This record gives sequence, C-alpha cells and structure tokens, in this order.
Amino acid sequence: MPQLQIDGVVPIIPTPFLPEGSPDWSSLKRLVDFAVDSGVSAVCLPAYASEFYKLRDTERRDMVIRAVSLMQGRLPVIGQVNHVSTAYVSETARDLEAAGASAISVAVPRMFGLPERDLLRYFDRILQAISIPLLIQDFNPGGPTLSLNFLQQLRRQHAHFLFLKLEEPLLAERVRQIVEGTNGELSVLEGWGGMYMLELIKAGICGVMPGLAVSDILQMVWKKARKGDQDGAYADFVEVLPQIVYSLQSLEFFHHAEKSLLVARGLLPEAIVREATLTVGPDDQAHLKFLNRKVIEFLSRHQ
Repeated sequence: MPQLQIDGVVPIIPTPFLPEGSPDWSSLKRLVDFAVDSGVSAVCLPAYASEFYKLRDTERRDMVIRAVSLMQGRLPVIGQVNHVSTAYVSETARDLEAAGASAISVAVPRMFGLPERDLLRYFDRILQAISIPLLIQDFNPGGPTLSLNFLQQLRRQHAHFLFLKLEEPLLAERVRQIVEGTNGELSVLEGWGGMYMLELIKAGICGVMPGLAVSDILQMVWKKARKGDQDGAYADFVEVLPQIVYSLQSLEFFHHAEKSLLVARGLLPEAIVREATLTVGPDDQAHLKFLNRKVIEFLSRHQ
C-alpha cells in the first residue's frame, strides 16, 4: 500500500448511484482517476460527503476495497469507518487494512455525548486493532472538540495516531496549539469544504479535505499558498469559494451540489443522491447551474 504523506488536498470520494439506487461502481473508477489526475495527496471514503450513513455495511466495505483496487497504488486510500461500536470499527478497520487501505479515518462518536475518558478508551482499542495511521475526524457543531490533553495522551500511547481533521470556526490558534503541543507529531487537516484553508495554511495545517469536484482547484490554491504566492492563491480561491459556500448550507444539499458539479464536469452521468434526501427547488437548481458554469469557465482559462 502507498505510504500516506499529506501535503495538500485529500478529497472525499462521493458514492455514485444508479437510477434504481444501487452503487454505480463503473462511475467510481472515473472519480478515482480524476483524483489521481488532480495531483492530490490521497483520497478518503466513505465519509459524510460519501453519504456513508445511507450505505449498508457491505456497501461501505466494498467501496473502500474497490477504490483500493481501482487506485492500483497510485494514491493512498483512507478508509473511513464511522460507528459508535468499538468492536464494529476495530473489526472493519482490520479488514480494510488487510485489503490495502493506507490509513483509517474515524469520526468521534458523539451520539451520546461521551466524556473524554471514555473516548480515549474507544480510540485506544481501535488503534490497538490496526498498524496503519489513524485519522480522527472531530465534527461537533456548537460544542467543544477534543482537548489538547486528550490528543497528547492518545499520541503518547500510539505512534500511529498521526492525523486530526477539524471543522470549526476560528481554527488558526487551535491548529498552532495542537502542532506545538505535540511537537509537530500530530498533523491537522481542515474539513468543511476547505473554506478556511488560506488562513489555516499559515497556521500550520497539513492539508484540507473537501469534496472531490473542486479538489483540483484547491490543490492549485494549496501549491501557490505554500510557495508564498498569497495573491495568486487568493485569486484562484475566490473563483471557487462561492460554490463551496453555497453547497455547504446543509449536508444533504451538499450532496446535490457536489454531484451536480461532477456531472457538469463530465465525471458522473447523473446527479443521483440516495433517499431519503431533500428536494432541490428550481431556484437552487438554477443557481447551482450558474455556479457550475463559473467554475468551468475558470478551469477553461487555466488549461
């Protein structure tokens, strides 16, 4: 399996569906190939942006295994395993490691508001079950994310706890605290579509985890910002930021916006979101088409 080194974009691969609702595995290959061509650091699936919560257990495993096979070693594949059951996550993570995943990503289980002493036991057991790197996704709207003490303790216990994905506002100071507080051993990624990436690159993030449809553009932004070309990075970023902001009004709306742009870019045959999902009205559909056109016009100027 390819070694995971993150310096830039790690897109979430969406789950493509056929009209009758089953996964469209033939389209998955086009999505994986596009990620490779975009020059990103790795890919991750099936996460929230993959509609993982609508997939059967067999579909979740199959999606990672198929992606690893399709990737053929070209990029690391991070297998996402979200579940409140420690036993389920540990068993699935072992299976995905055996199948060739380069890392495992697990969202903090916040269904019951577990205190950190219990979350520490949860992740300790998962890390005992695998030998590849662990990425913890901490998404907790309106509430506190994992403390520095928690991160330091888990890192001391397990050297393969290497990555943390955060999705919260005003994150720069917290990124600096985590990087400094772990002596640079724990790397932080930004989620939430990469919306705050420009200020967070300067604060010390190692990458961003956006949707796939804009990953090539954000990789361009990342490279310019890392080289110190802030004006150039900004100029490219503002071209795609309206689409990112508009799509993130809700998670279900994001699926429609993401797949709409992938269709416009010729990467999906249809923008099918698995039920249950919201109905996108004509006004929003029209604005998505407008935003998609602006993204494609920007790309055509940079070919």
